[in-house]
Amino acid sequence: MKYSIKHQIAFIFIIVMVGTLTLCWIINNFFLESFYINNKKDVISEAYESINEATLSGDITSEEFDIKLRKICDMYNISVLVIDAQSTTVKSSSRYTELLMRRLYDNFFDPDSNLNYLEKNEKYLTATAMDDVTGTEYLEMWGVLDNGNLFIVRSPLEGIRDSVKLANRFLAYIGIAATLVSAAIILLLTTRITRPIMQLKDISEKMTNLDFETKYVSRGKNEIDLLGEHMNELSSALEKTVSELKTANNELKRDIEKKEQIDEMRKEFLSNVSHELKTPIALIQGYAEGLKEGINDNDDESRDFYCDVIIDEAGKMNNMVRKLLSLNELEFGNDVVTMERFDIVALVRNFLHSADILISQNDIKLNVDNSEPIYVWADEFKVEEVIRNFFSNAINHVNGEKIIEIKYRIDSEAKNKVRISVFNTGEPIPEASIEHIWEKFYKVDKARTREYGGSGVGLSIVKAIMDSMNQQYGVINYTNGVEFWFELETK
Repeated sequence: MKYSIKHQIAFIFIIVMVGTLTLCWIINNFFLESFYINNKKDVISEAYESINEATLSGDITSEEFDIKLRKICDMYNISVLVIDAQSTTVKSSSRYTELLMRRLYDNFFDPDSNLNYLEKNEKYLTATAMDDVTGTEYLEMWGVLDNGNLFIVRSPLEGIRDSVKLANRFLAYIGIAATLVSAAIILLLTTRITRPIMQLKDISEKMTNLDFETKYVSRGKNEIDLLGEHMNELSSALEKTVSELKTANNELKRDIEKKEQIDEMRKEFLSNVSHELKTPIALIQGYAEGLKEGINDNDDESRDFYCDVIIDEAGKMNNMVRKLLSLNELEFGNDVVTMERFDIVALVRNFLHSADILISQNDIKLNVDNSEPIYVWADEFKVEEVIRNFFSNAINHVNGEKIIEIKYRIDSEAKNKVRISVFNTGEPIPEASIEHIWEKFYKVDKARTREYGGSGVGLSIVKAIMDSMNQQYGVINYTNGVEFWFELETK
Protein backbone atom coordinates (compact mmCIF):
# COMPACT_ATOMS: atom_id res chain seq x y z
CA MET A 1 0.00 0.00 0.00
CA LYS A 2 1.50 3.31 -1.12
CA TYR A 3 0.30 5.44 1.80
CA SER A 4 0.04 2.90 4.60
CA ILE A 5 -0.94 4.52 7.89
CA LYS A 6 1.45 2.12 9.63
CA HIS A 7 4.40 3.45 7.63
CA GLN A 8 3.24 7.04 8.01
CA ILE A 9 3.03 6.79 11.81
CA ALA A 10 6.41 5.01 11.99
CA PHE A 11 7.98 7.60 9.65
CA ILE A 12 6.63 10.52 11.73
CA PHE A 13 7.91 9.01 14.99
CA ILE A 14 11.33 8.27 13.48
CA ILE A 15 11.62 11.79 12.00
CA VAL A 16 10.66 13.39 15.34
CA MET A 17 13.13 11.19 17.21
CA VAL A 18 15.98 11.79 14.74
CA GLY A 19 15.22 15.53 14.77
CA THR A 20 15.28 15.60 18.58
CA LEU A 21 18.58 13.72 18.75
CA THR A 22 20.08 15.93 16.02
CA LEU A 23 18.99 19.06 17.89
CA CYS A 24 20.57 17.71 21.09
CA TRP A 25 23.80 16.98 19.22
CA ILE A 26 23.88 20.51 17.72
CA ILE A 27 23.22 22.10 21.11
CA ASN A 28 25.98 19.95 22.66
CA ASN A 29 28.38 20.76 19.87
CA PHE A 30 27.92 24.53 20.10
CA PHE A 31 27.06 25.17 23.73
CA LEU A 32 28.46 22.32 25.84
CA GLU A 33 32.01 23.71 25.81
CA SER A 34 30.82 27.13 27.00
CA PHE A 35 28.74 25.43 29.67
CA TYR A 36 31.79 23.44 30.84
CA ILE A 37 33.96 26.58 30.92
CA ASN A 38 31.36 28.50 32.93
CA ASN A 39 31.06 25.54 35.26
CA LYS A 40 34.88 25.38 35.59
CA LYS A 41 34.89 29.10 36.30
CA ASP A 42 32.40 28.55 39.15
CA VAL A 43 34.57 25.71 40.53
CA ILE A 44 37.66 27.93 40.48
CA SER A 45 35.70 30.67 42.26
CA GLU A 46 34.66 28.15 44.94
CA ALA A 47 38.30 27.08 45.30
CA TYR A 48 39.28 30.76 45.75
CA GLU A 49 36.64 31.22 48.46
CA SER A 50 37.84 28.09 50.28
CA ILE A 51 41.50 29.19 50.12
CA ASN A 52 40.70 32.74 51.20
CA GLU A 53 38.64 31.50 54.14
CA ALA A 54 41.38 29.04 55.15
CA THR A 55 44.07 31.74 55.11
CA LEU A 56 41.98 34.03 57.27
CA SER A 57 41.27 31.28 59.81
CA GLY A 58 44.82 29.94 59.73
CA ASP A 59 43.73 26.48 58.60
CA ILE A 60 45.53 26.66 55.28
CA THR A 61 48.45 24.63 56.58
CA SER A 62 46.30 22.07 58.39
CA GLU A 63 46.09 18.48 57.25
CA GLU A 64 42.28 18.69 57.07
CA PHE A 65 42.48 21.56 54.55
CA ASP A 66 45.14 19.68 52.56
CA ILE A 67 42.76 16.78 52.15
CA LYS A 68 39.91 19.09 51.18
CA LEU A 69 42.06 21.00 48.68
CA ARG A 70 43.48 17.81 47.13
CA LYS A 71 39.96 16.47 46.71
CA ILE A 72 38.84 19.63 44.91
CA CYS A 73 41.92 19.67 42.69
CA ASP A 74 41.61 16.02 41.73
CA MET A 75 37.90 16.24 41.10
CA TYR A 76 38.02 19.33 38.86
CA ASN A 77 41.60 19.04 37.51
CA ILE A 78 42.85 22.34 38.89
CA SER A 79 46.22 23.52 40.25
CA VAL A 80 46.56 25.95 43.18
CA LEU A 81 49.53 28.04 44.36
CA VAL A 82 49.57 30.51 47.32
CA ILE A 83 52.72 32.54 48.17
CA ASP A 84 53.42 35.23 50.74
CA ALA A 85 55.09 38.63 50.31
CA GLN A 86 58.56 37.01 50.49
CA SER A 87 57.63 34.63 47.59
CA THR A 88 57.58 31.73 49.98
CA THR A 89 55.16 28.96 49.02
CA VAL A 90 52.30 28.80 51.49
CA LYS A 91 50.24 26.15 49.69
CA SER A 92 50.74 24.29 46.41
CA SER A 93 48.74 21.44 44.91
CA SER A 94 51.09 20.85 41.97
CA ARG A 95 54.60 19.56 41.60
CA TYR A 96 55.18 22.31 39.04
CA THR A 97 55.32 25.00 41.69
CA GLU A 98 58.03 27.03 39.96
CA LEU A 99 56.04 27.06 36.72
CA LEU A 100 52.95 28.28 38.54
CA MET A 101 54.99 30.92 40.40
CA ARG A 102 56.50 32.19 37.15
CA ARG A 103 53.05 32.29 35.60
CA LEU A 104 51.72 34.20 38.63
CA TYR A 105 54.51 36.84 38.32
CA ASP A 106 53.97 37.16 34.58
CA ASN A 107 50.24 37.74 35.03
CA PHE A 108 50.91 40.44 37.65
CA PHE A 109 53.89 42.21 36.15
CA ASP A 110 54.11 41.19 32.47
CA PRO A 111 50.71 39.92 31.32
CA ASP A 112 50.47 38.24 27.88
CA SER A 113 48.72 40.07 25.13
CA ASN A 114 46.74 36.90 24.29
CA LEU A 115 44.93 36.86 27.63
CA ASN A 116 41.17 36.72 27.17
CA TYR A 117 39.70 38.25 30.32
CA LEU A 118 36.43 36.77 31.54
CA GLU A 119 36.10 38.60 34.86
CA LYS A 120 37.87 41.46 36.61
CA ASN A 121 37.40 42.83 40.13
CA GLU A 122 39.55 44.33 42.90
CA LYS A 123 40.38 40.91 44.39
CA TYR A 124 41.18 38.72 41.34
CA LEU A 125 41.15 38.38 37.56
CA THR A 126 39.91 35.48 35.50
CA ALA A 127 41.09 34.84 31.94
CA THR A 128 41.91 32.18 29.37
CA ALA A 129 45.51 32.01 28.20
CA MET A 130 47.64 29.92 25.91
CA ASP A 131 50.81 28.25 27.24
CA ASP A 132 53.55 29.09 24.70
CA VAL A 133 55.64 26.07 25.66
CA THR A 134 53.02 23.29 25.55
CA GLY A 135 50.48 25.03 23.32
CA THR A 136 47.78 24.23 25.89
CA GLU A 137 44.99 26.66 26.71
CA TYR A 138 44.24 27.27 30.41
CA LEU A 139 41.58 28.92 32.49
CA GLU A 140 43.38 30.99 35.13
CA MET A 141 42.43 33.06 38.17
CA TRP A 142 44.99 35.14 40.04
CA GLY A 143 44.94 37.93 42.59
CA VAL A 144 45.48 38.86 46.25
CA LEU A 145 43.87 37.09 49.20
CA ASP A 146 42.43 39.05 52.09
CA ASN A 147 45.56 38.39 54.20
CA GLY A 148 47.85 39.80 51.45
CA ASN A 149 49.05 36.49 49.98
CA LEU A 150 49.18 36.07 46.22
CA PHE A 151 47.44 33.12 44.59
CA ILE A 152 46.87 31.52 41.23
CA VAL A 153 44.34 28.83 40.33
CA ARG A 154 44.77 27.15 36.98
CA SER A 155 42.88 24.44 34.99
CA PRO A 156 43.58 23.15 31.43
CA LEU A 157 40.77 23.56 28.91
CA GLU A 158 41.93 20.75 26.58
CA GLY A 159 40.36 18.18 28.87
CA ILE A 160 37.08 20.06 28.62
CA ARG A 161 37.25 20.05 24.82
CA ASP A 162 38.10 16.36 24.76
CA SER A 163 35.16 15.70 27.08
CA VAL A 164 32.86 17.70 24.77
CA LYS A 165 34.05 15.78 21.71
CA LEU A 166 33.70 12.48 23.54
CA ALA A 167 30.23 13.43 24.77
CA ASN A 168 29.14 14.43 21.26
CA ARG A 169 30.56 11.23 19.76
CA PHE A 170 28.88 9.13 22.44
CA LEU A 171 25.58 10.97 21.85
CA ALA A 172 25.89 10.32 18.10
CA TYR A 173 26.48 6.59 18.65
CA ILE A 174 23.66 6.35 21.17
CA GLY A 175 21.39 8.36 18.84
CA ILE A 176 22.02 6.05 15.87
CA ALA A 177 21.52 2.93 17.97
CA ALA A 178 18.42 4.38 19.63
CA THR A 179 17.02 5.37 16.22
CA LEU A 180 17.45 1.86 14.81
CA VAL A 181 16.04 0.12 17.89
CA SER A 182 13.19 2.60 18.22
CA ALA A 183 12.38 2.30 14.51
CA ALA A 184 12.03 -1.47 14.88
CA ILE A 185 9.91 -1.10 18.02
CA ILE A 186 7.74 1.58 16.41
CA LEU A 187 7.17 -0.59 13.32
CA LEU A 188 6.15 -3.51 15.53
CA LEU A 189 3.84 -1.35 17.62
CA THR A 190 2.27 0.40 14.63
CA THR A 191 1.78 -3.00 12.94
CA ARG A 192 -0.10 -4.20 16.00
CA ILE A 193 -2.07 -0.97 16.31
CA THR A 194 -3.02 -0.83 12.62
CA ARG A 195 -3.85 -4.56 12.27
CA PRO A 196 -7.52 -3.98 13.25
CA ILE A 197 -7.64 -1.04 10.84
CA MET A 198 -6.37 -3.30 8.03
CA GLN A 199 -9.09 -5.83 8.96
CA LEU A 200 -11.70 -3.09 8.71
CA LYS A 201 -10.21 -2.09 5.35
CA ASP A 202 -10.56 -5.65 4.04
CA ILE A 203 -14.13 -5.88 5.35
CA SER A 204 -15.10 -2.57 3.73
CA GLU A 205 -13.51 -3.71 0.45
CA LYS A 206 -15.62 -6.86 0.51
CA MET A 207 -18.70 -4.80 1.34
CA THR A 208 -18.13 -2.74 -1.83
CA ASN A 209 -18.37 -6.05 -3.73
CA LEU A 210 -21.61 -6.87 -1.84
CA ASP A 211 -19.93 -9.61 0.20
CA PHE A 212 -21.29 -9.34 3.73
CA GLU A 213 -20.09 -12.69 5.13
CA THR A 214 -16.93 -11.45 6.88
CA LYS A 215 -17.47 -9.82 10.27
CA TYR A 216 -15.09 -7.88 12.54
CA VAL A 217 -14.23 -9.69 15.78
CA SER A 218 -14.39 -6.96 18.42
CA ARG A 219 -12.42 -7.08 21.67
CA GLY A 220 -14.28 -4.05 23.01
CA LYS A 221 -11.07 -2.30 24.11
CA ASN A 222 -10.86 0.94 22.14
CA GLU A 223 -12.41 3.18 19.50
CA ILE A 224 -11.30 0.90 16.65
CA ASP A 225 -13.25 -2.00 18.17
CA LEU A 226 -16.27 0.29 18.48
CA LEU A 227 -15.87 1.22 14.82
CA GLY A 228 -15.67 -2.50 13.95
CA GLU A 229 -18.93 -3.18 15.79
CA HIS A 230 -20.60 -0.36 13.87
CA MET A 231 -19.18 -1.81 10.63
CA ASN A 232 -20.80 -5.15 11.48
CA GLU A 233 -24.14 -3.42 12.04
CA LEU A 234 -23.72 -1.52 8.78
CA SER A 235 -22.88 -4.78 6.95
CA SER A 236 -26.04 -6.47 8.24
CA ALA A 237 -28.16 -3.45 7.35
CA LEU A 238 -26.66 -3.26 3.86
CA GLU A 239 -27.18 -6.98 3.25
CA LYS A 240 -30.82 -6.65 4.23
CA THR A 241 -31.25 -3.54 2.08
CA VAL A 242 -29.55 -5.14 -0.94
CA SER A 243 -31.79 -8.19 -0.55
CA GLU A 244 -34.88 -5.97 -0.46
CA LEU A 245 -33.66 -3.90 -3.43
CA LYS A 246 -32.91 -6.97 -5.53
CA THR A 247 -36.32 -8.42 -4.70
CA ALA A 248 -38.03 -5.12 -5.54
CA ASN A 249 -35.99 -4.70 -8.73
CA ASN A 250 -36.78 -8.21 -9.82
CA GLU A 251 -40.50 -7.66 -9.15
CA LEU A 252 -40.41 -4.42 -11.13
CA LYS A 253 -38.92 -6.16 -14.16
CA ARG A 254 -41.51 -8.88 -13.92
CA ASP A 255 -44.37 -6.36 -13.68
CA ILE A 256 -43.20 -4.62 -16.84
CA GLU A 257 -43.19 -7.88 -18.81
CA LYS A 258 -46.29 -9.24 -17.17
CA LYS A 259 -48.80 -6.93 -18.83
CA GLU A 260 -47.52 -7.70 -22.32
CA GLN A 261 -47.58 -11.47 -21.86
CA ILE A 262 -50.73 -12.11 -19.86
CA ASP A 263 -53.29 -12.23 -22.71
CA GLU A 264 -51.14 -14.37 -24.97
CA MET A 265 -50.31 -16.73 -22.12
CA ARG A 266 -53.97 -17.20 -21.26
CA LYS A 267 -54.83 -18.20 -24.83
CA GLU A 268 -51.80 -20.46 -25.12
CA PHE A 269 -52.51 -22.11 -21.78
CA LEU A 270 -56.10 -23.01 -22.68
CA SER A 271 -55.04 -24.35 -26.06
CA ASN A 272 -52.23 -26.52 -24.61
CA VAL A 273 -54.32 -27.86 -21.76
CA SER A 274 -57.14 -28.89 -24.06
CA HIS A 275 -54.65 -30.57 -26.38
CA GLU A 276 -52.74 -32.43 -23.68
CA LEU A 277 -55.83 -33.59 -21.75
CA LYS A 278 -57.59 -34.85 -24.88
CA THR A 279 -55.71 -38.17 -25.03
CA PRO A 280 -55.93 -39.23 -21.35
CA ILE A 281 -59.59 -38.15 -21.14
CA ALA A 282 -60.39 -40.19 -24.26
CA LEU A 283 -58.61 -43.22 -22.76
CA ILE A 284 -60.39 -42.87 -19.43
CA GLN A 285 -63.75 -42.44 -21.17
CA GLY A 286 -63.21 -45.42 -23.47
CA TYR A 287 -62.09 -47.82 -20.75
CA ALA A 288 -64.82 -46.58 -18.37
CA GLU A 289 -67.51 -47.22 -21.06
CA GLY A 290 -66.07 -50.67 -21.63
CA LEU A 291 -66.36 -51.44 -17.92
CA LYS A 292 -69.93 -50.13 -17.87
CA GLU A 293 -70.98 -52.26 -20.84
CA GLY A 294 -69.55 -55.29 -19.08
CA ILE A 295 -67.13 -56.22 -21.84
CA ASN A 296 -64.93 -58.10 -19.38
CA ASP A 297 -67.48 -59.31 -16.83
CA ASN A 298 -66.13 -62.83 -17.01
CA ASP A 299 -62.48 -61.79 -17.15
CA ASP A 300 -61.01 -60.45 -13.90
CA GLU A 301 -57.61 -59.86 -15.46
CA SER A 302 -59.05 -57.64 -18.20
CA ARG A 303 -61.13 -55.72 -15.67
CA ASP A 304 -58.05 -55.09 -13.54
CA PHE A 305 -56.19 -53.93 -16.63
CA TYR A 306 -59.00 -51.49 -17.51
CA CYS A 307 -58.98 -50.14 -13.97
CA ASP A 308 -55.17 -49.79 -13.95
CA VAL A 309 -55.27 -47.84 -17.19
CA ILE A 310 -57.93 -45.51 -15.81
CA ILE A 311 -55.97 -44.98 -12.54
CA ASP A 312 -52.67 -44.46 -14.38
CA GLU A 313 -54.14 -41.94 -16.81
CA ALA A 314 -55.95 -40.12 -14.00
CA GLY A 315 -52.65 -39.92 -12.05
CA LYS A 316 -50.84 -38.52 -15.07
CA MET A 317 -53.61 -35.96 -15.52
CA ASN A 318 -53.39 -35.00 -11.84
CA ASN A 319 -49.60 -34.60 -12.05
CA MET A 320 -49.85 -32.57 -15.24
CA VAL A 321 -52.58 -30.31 -13.85
CA ARG A 322 -50.51 -29.70 -10.70
CA LYS A 323 -47.47 -28.74 -12.77
CA LEU A 324 -49.59 -26.60 -15.05
CA LEU A 325 -50.98 -24.72 -12.07
CA SER A 326 -47.46 -24.12 -10.78
CA LEU A 327 -46.34 -22.99 -14.23
CA ASN A 328 -49.39 -20.80 -14.54
CA GLU A 329 -48.55 -19.00 -11.28
CA LEU A 330 -45.01 -18.40 -12.47
CA GLU A 331 -45.92 -17.14 -15.91
CA PHE A 332 -48.75 -14.94 -14.67
CA GLY A 333 -46.47 -13.48 -11.98
CA ASN A 334 -48.66 -14.52 -9.07
CA ASP A 335 -45.75 -16.20 -7.30
CA VAL A 336 -43.40 -13.71 -5.57
CA VAL A 337 -39.68 -14.24 -6.15
CA THR A 338 -37.76 -13.61 -2.90
CA MET A 339 -34.11 -12.83 -3.57
CA GLU A 340 -31.86 -14.02 -0.73
CA ARG A 341 -28.23 -15.03 -0.25
CA PHE A 342 -27.53 -18.75 0.26
CA ASP A 343 -24.91 -21.44 -0.43
CA ILE A 344 -25.80 -23.17 -3.73
CA VAL A 345 -23.29 -25.98 -3.05
CA ALA A 346 -25.06 -26.86 0.22
CA LEU A 347 -28.48 -26.76 -1.50
CA VAL A 348 -27.37 -29.22 -4.21
CA ARG A 349 -25.74 -31.47 -1.62
CA ASN A 350 -28.96 -31.62 0.44
CA PHE A 351 -31.07 -32.37 -2.64
CA LEU A 352 -28.77 -35.22 -3.73
CA HIS A 353 -28.96 -36.65 -0.23
CA SER A 354 -32.77 -36.82 -0.52
CA ALA A 355 -32.50 -38.42 -3.99
CA ASP A 356 -30.01 -41.06 -2.88
CA ILE A 357 -32.55 -43.94 -3.10
CA LEU A 358 -33.55 -42.95 -6.64
CA ILE A 359 -29.88 -42.85 -7.68
CA SER A 360 -29.25 -46.32 -6.25
CA GLN A 361 -32.37 -47.84 -7.86
CA ASN A 362 -31.25 -46.69 -11.31
CA ASP A 363 -27.58 -47.81 -10.84
CA ILE A 364 -26.34 -44.32 -11.59
CA LYS A 365 -22.72 -43.23 -11.15
CA LEU A 366 -22.90 -39.75 -9.66
CA ASN A 367 -19.94 -37.33 -9.95
CA VAL A 368 -20.18 -34.00 -8.12
CA ASP A 369 -17.53 -31.25 -8.03
CA ASN A 370 -15.87 -30.79 -4.65
CA SER A 371 -16.34 -27.09 -4.16
CA GLU A 372 -15.98 -24.54 -1.39
CA PRO A 373 -19.21 -22.74 -0.42
CA ILE A 374 -20.52 -20.51 -3.25
CA TYR A 375 -22.98 -17.86 -2.11
CA VAL A 376 -25.58 -16.68 -4.65
CA TRP A 377 -28.50 -14.25 -4.82
CA ALA A 378 -31.74 -16.03 -5.85
CA ASP A 379 -35.00 -17.54 -4.64
CA GLU A 380 -33.76 -20.63 -2.82
CA PHE A 381 -37.04 -22.62 -3.13
CA LYS A 382 -37.31 -22.00 -6.90
CA VAL A 383 -33.64 -22.81 -7.52
CA GLU A 384 -34.21 -26.17 -5.82
CA GLU A 385 -37.14 -26.73 -8.20
CA VAL A 386 -34.84 -26.07 -11.18
CA ILE A 387 -32.28 -28.55 -9.86
CA ARG A 388 -35.03 -31.12 -9.23
CA ASN A 389 -36.34 -30.82 -12.82
CA PHE A 390 -32.85 -31.00 -14.37
CA PHE A 391 -31.89 -33.98 -12.22
CA SER A 392 -35.18 -35.82 -12.85
CA ASN A 393 -34.74 -35.21 -16.56
CA ALA A 394 -31.17 -36.59 -16.35
CA ILE A 395 -32.34 -39.76 -14.53
CA ASN A 396 -35.13 -40.37 -17.08
CA HIS A 397 -32.77 -40.04 -20.05
CA VAL A 398 -29.47 -41.42 -18.70
CA ASN A 399 -28.07 -44.30 -20.74
CA GLY A 400 -24.84 -45.98 -21.70
CA GLU A 401 -22.37 -45.62 -18.83
CA LYS A 402 -25.18 -44.19 -16.69
CA ILE A 403 -23.10 -41.26 -15.43
CA ILE A 404 -24.56 -38.03 -14.08
CA GLU A 405 -22.18 -35.13 -13.36
CA ILE A 406 -22.89 -31.89 -11.48
CA LYS A 407 -20.38 -29.05 -11.89
CA TYR A 408 -19.87 -25.44 -10.75
CA ARG A 409 -18.04 -22.90 -12.90
CA ILE A 410 -17.27 -19.30 -11.85
CA ASP A 411 -17.34 -16.69 -14.61
CA SER A 412 -13.61 -16.12 -15.33
CA GLU A 413 -14.15 -12.55 -16.61
CA ALA A 414 -16.87 -10.92 -14.52
CA LYS A 415 -16.47 -13.27 -11.53
CA ASN A 416 -19.96 -12.33 -10.40
CA LYS A 417 -21.80 -15.37 -11.80
CA VAL A 418 -21.66 -19.10 -11.24
CA ARG A 419 -22.88 -21.72 -13.73
CA ILE A 420 -24.40 -24.92 -12.34
CA SER A 421 -24.63 -27.78 -14.86
CA VAL A 422 -26.19 -31.27 -14.83
CA PHE A 423 -24.77 -33.70 -17.42
CA ASN A 424 -25.98 -37.21 -18.19
CA THR A 425 -24.63 -39.80 -20.58
CA GLY A 426 -27.02 -40.97 -23.28
CA GLU A 427 -28.41 -39.92 -26.66
CA PRO A 428 -28.00 -36.24 -27.63
CA ILE A 429 -31.10 -34.14 -28.28
CA PRO A 430 -31.87 -33.81 -32.01
CA GLU A 431 -30.77 -30.41 -33.28
CA ALA A 432 -34.25 -29.68 -34.64
CA SER A 433 -35.74 -30.14 -31.15
CA ILE A 434 -33.30 -28.07 -29.09
CA GLU A 435 -35.07 -24.74 -29.67
CA HIS A 436 -38.45 -26.28 -28.72
CA ILE A 437 -37.63 -28.21 -25.55
CA TRP A 438 -38.48 -25.21 -23.33
CA GLU A 439 -41.99 -24.97 -24.78
CA LYS A 440 -44.92 -26.30 -22.78
CA PHE A 441 -45.94 -29.89 -23.63
CA TYR A 442 -43.13 -30.34 -26.15
CA LYS A 443 -41.75 -33.91 -26.13
CA VAL A 444 -38.71 -35.05 -28.08
CA ASP A 445 -39.62 -38.74 -27.78
CA LYS A 446 -43.33 -38.94 -26.99
CA ALA A 447 -43.32 -42.71 -26.49
CA ARG A 448 -40.43 -42.55 -23.99
CA THR A 449 -41.93 -39.52 -22.23
CA ARG A 450 -45.22 -41.32 -21.79
CA GLU A 451 -43.36 -44.40 -20.53
CA TYR A 452 -41.93 -42.60 -17.48
CA GLY A 453 -45.01 -40.44 -17.00
CA GLY A 454 -43.57 -37.16 -18.28
CA SER A 455 -45.87 -34.29 -19.09
CA GLY A 456 -43.54 -32.08 -21.13
CA VAL A 457 -43.95 -29.26 -18.57
CA GLY A 458 -40.78 -29.66 -16.43
CA LEU A 459 -38.42 -27.65 -18.67
CA SER A 460 -41.14 -25.02 -19.16
CA ILE A 461 -41.21 -24.60 -15.38
CA VAL A 462 -37.40 -24.20 -15.43
CA LYS A 463 -37.73 -21.55 -18.14
CA ALA A 464 -40.42 -19.66 -16.19
CA ILE A 465 -38.38 -19.76 -12.97
CA MET A 466 -35.16 -18.54 -14.61
CA ASP A 467 -37.04 -15.82 -16.51
CA SER A 468 -38.67 -14.70 -13.25
CA MET A 469 -35.17 -14.19 -11.78
CA ASN A 470 -33.81 -12.69 -15.05
CA GLN A 471 -31.01 -15.29 -15.26
CA GLN A 472 -29.56 -17.35 -18.13
CA TYR A 473 -30.10 -21.09 -18.75
CA GLY A 474 -29.55 -23.52 -21.61
CA VAL A 475 -28.60 -26.93 -22.93
CA ILE A 476 -25.45 -28.27 -24.61
CA ASN A 477 -25.28 -31.43 -26.74
CA TYR A 478 -22.26 -33.75 -26.53
CA THR A 479 -21.49 -36.89 -28.49
CA ASN A 480 -22.00 -39.00 -25.37
CA GLY A 481 -24.77 -37.08 -23.61
CA VAL A 482 -26.56 -33.83 -22.76
CA GLU A 483 -25.76 -31.00 -20.33
CA PHE A 484 -28.41 -28.65 -18.91
CA TRP A 485 -27.17 -25.51 -17.15
CA PHE A 486 -28.31 -22.30 -15.42
CA GLU A 487 -26.53 -19.26 -14.00
CA LEU A 488 -26.94 -17.28 -10.77
CA GLU A 489 -25.44 -14.02 -9.49
CA THR A 490 -22.83 -14.21 -6.72
CA LYS A 491 -22.85 -10.46 -6.02
